[in-house]
Amino acid sequence: MKLNIPASTLREAVNKILTVVDKKNSRPILTNCLLKAEKNQLQLIATDLEVSAKIILPAQISAEGSFCISSKSFSDILRELPNEEVTLAVENGTNLLNLNCKNISYSLLITSSDEFPQLTFQNQSSEFKLKTKQITHIINKTQHAISTDETRLYLNGIYWQLTDSKLRAVAIDGHRLALLDTAEFIGENKFLNDGVIIPRKGITELKKIADSYPDDDVSISLDDSFMFVNAKNEYYLSIRLIAREYPKYQTVIPNKTTNKFHIDRNAILNAVKRIKILSNEKTNGIKLNILPNELVISTNHPALGQANETLPIDYQGKATEIGFNAKYLIESLSVLNESDVTFEFNNELSPVVIKADDLPDFLGIIMPLKL
Repeated sequence: MKLNIPASTLREAVNKILTVVDKKNSRPILTNCLLKAEKNQLQLIATDLEVSAKIILPAQISAEGSFCISSKSFSDILRELPNEEVTLAVENGTNLLNLNCKNISYSLLITSSDEFPQLTFQNQSSEFKLKTKQITHIINKTQHAISTDETRLYLNGIYWQLTDSKLRAVAIDGHRLALLDTAEFIGENKFLNDGVIIPRKGITELKKIADSYPDDDVSISLDDSFMFVNAKNEYYLSIRLIAREYPKYQTVIPNKTTNKFHIDRNAILNAVKRIKILSNEKTNGIKLNILPNELVISTNHPALGQANETLPIDYQGKATEIGFNAKYLIESLSVLNESDVTFEFNNELSPVVIKADDLPDFLGIIMPLKL
């Protein structure tokens, strides 16, 4: 096998697939990436058997072939190479890759490609398209509410489901909920009708592929176990879906609320950040004392002192004091645009609904904190 390719092109591609590589070393071959040269194209493939990535690059192929190489060492070498052309060559019957760039030479141990898992990257029977801007928007608005609790695997991702011809994305971690409807979705999909859970790592790689093609569409297909993503026949993903039933998130959303107030998003976000400094390190607990036309945000730390800040609000209901985890409140507000937000609630113990005036398809919920 022999090929020539610009170092910068190869470096960028390897960096994209590097995050997919298995870090736990459960199988040594999974710490490698597969390089396959054929028909003037170089394929780079990496997997941890949960998420797989494939990138196809144009290259000058003198002799076709394939091999596996340590992803980390290959990436480290490419990072230090000048932006010149790289020659990769493997002599038949050897386990050495000769890498040459200008006056730099490496001889690297490689493994046979036969040991690398066989992977699939497409199921054309269930294909639909999504704009990359839509994918980025969906992930940016819901990702913060994904649970990190490994004992509740079904919450460790974002749930996608077709609801009333809209693509609905939901994330819950038991303390908060983020929900976004995408009305511009076109098409039907039997797997989306039932709903799928895309795991956290898959979400990260999906966002990376969307960010790589900011003004394009990607093709997405599904089967019972996997989501397949194809960007311009150049960048592919295979994501193993979480095989669990998603909880009935609708039960968390109040049917109606009796109280609500409006406030500038930046004003409350910055105030909560300031008050959080003196909150308890474990609970991040702060209080929102909601009064007619006035919001008092406060906290009291036995070893550090106390803090409070008063903000004007549009509210005429009865006085209510609600405790919050400041971290959750900050993260929920940070994903919203710089406009007015609305807090809706029934009492100090009921779920608090957060809506943004300029995001009608978004719904956020935070559970109160008992202080």
